[in-house]
Amino acid sequence: MVSTHPTGVQHSGSQYLPQRRDTNPNPSPNQELLPLTARVHHHDLLEIGGCDVTTLVKQFGSPLYILDEETLRSACQQYRDAFKQYYKGESQVLYASKAWNCLAVCAIAASEGLGIDVVSGGELYTALQAGVSPNKIYLHGNNKSREELILAIESGVTIVADNWYELRTLVEIAQPAQSIRIMLRLTPGIECHTHEYIRTGHLDSKFGFDPNDLDEVFTFVSQQSALNCVGVHAHIGSQIFERQPHQDLAAVMVQWLRDAAKYGLNITELNVGGGLGIKYTESDDPPSIEEWVKAICEVIQEACAAENLPLPKLLSEPGRSLIATACVTAYTVGSSKVIPEIRTYVAIDGGMSDNPRPITYQSVYRAVVANKMSSPLTQTITIAGKHCESGDILIKNALLPKTEPGDILVVMGTGAYNYSMASNYNRLPRPAAVVVANGEANLILQRETYQDLIRQDRLPERLKK
Repeated sequence: MVSTHPTGVQHSGSQYLPQRRDTNPNPSPNQELLPLTARVHHHDLLEIGGCDVTTLVKQFGSPLYILDEETLRSACQQYRDAFKQYYKGESQVLYASKAWNCLAVCAIAASEGLGIDVVSGGELYTALQAGVSPNKIYLHGNNKSREELILAIESGVTIVADNWYELRTLVEIAQPAQSIRIMLRLTPGIECHTHEYIRTGHLDSKFGFDPNDLDEVFTFVSQQSALNCVGVHAHIGSQIFERQPHQDLAAVMVQWLRDAAKYGLNITELNVGGGLGIKYTESDDPPSIEEWVKAICEVIQEACAAENLPLPKLLSEPGRSLIATACVTAYTVGSSKVIPEIRTYVAIDGGMSDNPRPITYQSVYRAVVANKMSSPLTQTITIAGKHCESGDILIKNALLPKTEPGDILVVMGTGAYNYSMASNYNRLPRPAAVVVANGEANLILQRETYQDLIRQDRLPERLKK
């Protein structure tokens, strides 16, 4: 299910703190385990964004998502500035908001000059309500509804067309003399070493047009006056550490640009997707944001020069590597169960409803005890969630200090696909989220109540007593 903690000499939770700024003044957030502002203050308590985590739990309850604004902004800036430094043409970074789409996160990304990649009408609506400019919003999805497509057209966002059904639907709903801005998503047939569920670049994928249909797709689009095809898009997966697959992808996509010109299509944008991985454990070794961007820019420029093509506007859409490390989840420790010579379970007040990734993807995390940051790591325990499900295990064989009920357990790297995949399993209300900066904490997601859980319920009259 979830892998164990590495054995060997381990000191304390303080070992997970980010690199000192005097040795690395501009660390890449995706290469850290804790947010950039994490530190231990003199009472041996974990502090993030200038806020004591234990105090945050007292104020806002637990489980609690804690988003460090500085870490998120730093990741946005590093992507934005690296493209400006290494790419000679125009560029635009888009935040892949499926990782965590809410008003505050979209607003922070947009304030740093990023656009937003959305995959549903709900994500699109949220981005618009957060004040994101429609010309910086791109709508993805392999089965967009007519309602979602109409909302996208009326809002003036770019639609990333995924299949024939969608192209024909767009032509059907287009108004006279209307020009709908689209990109074409193609499947590049590139494999990468990541989890089967998060590989989207290989040919056996639900996403994108088959490259063997390229001629037919370009022909169809070139004949539709309602479709203004401005670019091509591809994405090969996520949590990727390898550089070569993205470099291969860039070279393939430039060939698509060359081919599109034969059909009179004026392709001016090229979106290489995202997928850069993050450090979830000590052994993870992802490239830095700057390294990843530099490699992409170099191969695009070389391929365009070889084909004698002008540089397109270069887009990328990172999600996890922007937001994951910026957030931690704080829980309160409760019951425990010792099975002699087998295992010790320590339960927390959350689990698979606020973080379904361990049970879904066998994802691995690290944790610290926020109120015992300097205590020696003397216990190997399994952190269990509170749900009525035997597979609700957050971390198997975690190395921690001796824990007691009331301790505050902090799980790192929970900004991506935690709140966005959260559920009300067992009718647990979804947690609150706060953004912290310079010692101030602001609520960005209110904790659900029991009343919220039944808000959409309807009890027919014949069932009422």
